[in-house]
Formats: sequence, structure tokens, C-alpha cells
Amino acid sequence: MTDSFGLKDDNVIVVIGSGAGGGTLSNELAQRGVKVVCLEAGARLDFADIENDPAKMDAKMGWHDPREGSPTWLCKTVGGTTMRWSGVSLRLKDYEMRTRSEYGPIAGTTIIDWPITLSELAPYYDLAEQKMGVSGTHDLPSSAETNNYKVMKAGGTLAGYSDMTSGRMAINSVDRDNRPKCQQIAFCWSGCAIGAKWSTLYTEIPKAEATGNFELRPKSMVTRINHDKQGKITGVLYTDENGVEHEQKARAVCVAGNVIETTRLLLNSASPMFPDGLANASGHVGRNYLKHQHNNVAAEMPGPVFAHRGARQTGLIMDEWHHDPTREFAGGYILQATFVAPSFLPLTIGGWGEELAEYMDKFTNLAFTFSCGEDLPRADNTIGLHKTRTDANGLPVPVLKYTQDDNSKKMEAHSRAAMTKVYEVLGAKNIWHTEGNHSTCHNMGVARMSENPNDGATTKWGSAHEIPNLFISDGSLFPSGGAGNPTLTIVALAIRQAEYIANQMARGEL
Repeated sequence: MTDSFGLKDDNVIVVIGSGAGGGTLSNELAQRGVKVVCLEAGARLDFADIENDPAKMDAKMGWHDPREGSPTWLCKTVGGTTMRWSGVSLRLKDYEMRTRSEYGPIAGTTIIDWPITLSELAPYYDLAEQKMGVSGTHDLPSSAETNNYKVMKAGGTLAGYSDMTSGRMAINSVDRDNRPKCQQIAFCWSGCAIGAKWSTLYTEIPKAEATGNFELRPKSMVTRINHDKQGKITGVLYTDENGVEHEQKARAVCVAGNVIETTRLLLNSASPMFPDGLANASGHVGRNYLKHQHNNVAAEMPGPVFAHRGARQTGLIMDEWHHDPTREFAGGYILQATFVAPSFLPLTIGGWGEELAEYMDKFTNLAFTFSCGEDLPRADNTIGLHKTRTDANGLPVPVLKYTQDDNSKKMEAHSRAAMTKVYEVLGAKNIWHTEGNHSTCHNMGVARMSENPNDGATTKWGSAHEIPNLFISDGSLFPSGGAGNPTLTIVALAIRQAEYIANQMARGEL
């Protein structure tokens, strides 16, 4: 049982969102004795609700509110996108946190260095990996090798690659944390039916509730953040599942809405004191929108692969994960084994009808890989608010604008050639690939940390430069995205932020 906190209790910390950032932050604060109210727009599922059916699970937990522009594939449910993610957990590299220093100025970009170093973040990476049970770290065995990865590894070896692993997955490789090891069920995107994959739904949230310092309010859509005449945050407005509006008072507010909802809330909370929205004195909120350079390849192999059997994304080739100016693009990329469900095949190969039917006939012989590479920040890649269109909550519809730049296009061409070689050396009969940046879930950068307030929206602790008791607690904080999947870094930053908030409260400075 958890305590219930009153709407007028201005001593609580309000956390908006229950995913990798919000769920982790909530638990870390609650474990330190801090009172937390977590407001989540989606419903709370349990294991009985999880079905090995991508379409049915998307209907249960996908975020289907209207948006315009670049597509996204996020979740509106307790646990957020940790319900849908594949578990790949990678640390940023040192050079990826010093992109301005390493790459120099690049025309059309707004690259800056992180205001913290890798050595500062490293202890929190350790804590995050242990919390999440990342395979291949801290004496945990690597994940089981799937058939799809074995094919990729064989091709990678013949192609000259050597930095390969089936580890770095936040999916239990052994029984731990009162959860079983992975049973290779394969429907990772549908939510893990046995709880082997780390999700805040059944890890951080229950642990926070057990402290008595935490209250979760699902189906609570936050519409506005309030402040007083001095600019200090005083609470939030939210609408419950019955359409009734409430105001929850707060000592501080932490926003973890997975960039799109984070941006919308900050901008929609504009006031006479903050006419351009909260945390936006520099004009950076909603700008520098980062994804990842993504490029999918499917290869028809000489024999059966059965890529659909086993955890869907186990297996990495990391030899191309470095910065090499002779390649004529900045940053690096990682080749990651993946599996594309039949319902997504038209997005992978293009076309329908006979072309798709032929492809499906060869399905058991298909191997899949995609590249995940660094995207560079640009001021004109943005998330904003529609001037006239609103949704069912009366909120302006988010408008996403994203254009792939030349750096990403060059990286895509290089990674496509690399993936093609991996399968050609094994005698692949046909190879299909996508073109353009189709990343829809690795969203970052719209309220980035910066040493100079003119370069970003938040401090190195994630607090707004001009509002000390307003925090951002998700991937919006990233000044650069690196090549690795962002969840591990989000969790590490949340642990670090919780420590800071608790210390500030103890000193009477928050």
C-alpha cells in the first residue's frame, strides 16, 4: 500500500511520466525518503494484459493522440516506452560527449559539448547497469545468441569485424531481481510477458510504492505547469480519466514526457513572465531535435534463419562506432541485429502485392540488421505547437519537423554498404534496404543541457536555467545523441538527478 498525498501538499515532488526517466527518478527519490506524486497519461497494465501480438499491444499502449509531421512510435502507458523497447543498453563514448571539441564547427549544426564528462557520469552508468541487469556487465553473462545474431556474427567475421557481442541487453540473462531469465519468446516490442526485460512498470514503480513515499496516478494528463509571481514552480494542472481537472501543488516538478510531450507541456505553459514557454529563455526548447540515423537491411540467406525466434534485438557489431574524419562524416554507428515483424515488412522493403508476397515466401530465410548512428543537432529540426489544431484535451497538437542532413546521408550510405557486405560474404541471394532516417523512438535533444545558458535550456543537473525547481528528466536533456540507444543514459541521468534533488532538499536549497 502507498500513502496518498493531498492536492494541496506542496512538499511533494511531482514527476510527469513513468518511463525510463520518470519511473527511475520516482523510485530513486522515494528510496531517499522524498515524497513523490507521479502523473502518467496512460493506463496501468499488468502481466495478464500483455499479449504476444504487436497490433493488439499497440492498441493497448501506443500513443495515438494526433500529431503532425515526422512519425513517432511511443507509448502512453505506465512504464512508457520501456514497455516497447528492445533492451539495448549502451554507454555514450567520451568523444560523443565532446562533439564540438572533437568535430569542430559543422555548417548547419548547433553542436555543443555536454556540460558533464564521461568520468562524472560513469558511476551512474554502473548503478544503471546493475539496476537494469544489463547482460555482459558486472559479472552477468551475455545474452543467448539468437540465430539471427549468429548469421550476422559469421558475416561480420568474414567481413573483417571483431568487436561483436550478444551482451549489453537489459533483459535478464539469469534469474535476478525476482524476475526470470529470458525465455526467447521474441515479442519484445509487445511488452515482455514474463518480465525478463527491464521495464519501470514492474521494477521501479512497485519498488517506489513499497516505500510508502510514492503515489502513482495513471490516466492523468498534465496540461500545464504553474508558477508564482517570482517565477518559482508551484504545481501542475492535470485532467483525470473522467475529464475532471485538478491542480497538484508541488515543491518541484520533473518532466519526463519523452521529448514530444515534454516540449508540448513546456511551451503550453507560457505565461506573461515566460511568454515563450518554460525553460525557454534561450529559445532552445523544441529545437535541436535529435533522432538516430537508422537504416534497415533484410537479406535472403541460402538456408533458414528463423530470425523471429529469440529476443528481437540481441547482437551488436561495434567496429564502426568511432569518429573518423576520413569517412567524410562526423560520428559513428553500430550494426544491430533486429527482427522485422511481417506487419512492418512494407516499411522495410517498400511495395505491396506480388513484391511483398514473394518476400513473405522467403521469410524463414531472412536475416535482419539495422544501423544506429549519430545524428547531429540542428536548430531547424524542431517540435512545436500547431497554431489552431487541438486534441481531445484541448491541447495544441505537436508539430514535428525533421530533415535528414548530409552528414546522416553519408553515414547511411556507409552503413548500408557495411551491412550489405556482412551478408554478401555469406552468399545472400537478395538484399533489401530502406533509405532515409526512419528512426521513430530514439528521441532526444529538445531541452538540452548546456554550460552557457544561451546554448541550451537546462543546467548539468537538468534544472531549467531560469527556474531552479523545474527539472527535465528524459532524453530531452541530451546535447548530442551518440550512436548508442539512449535508455541507459536516461536512467543514469535520472539516478544522478535524484541524488542532486535529495541533496538540495536536505540543504534547504530546494
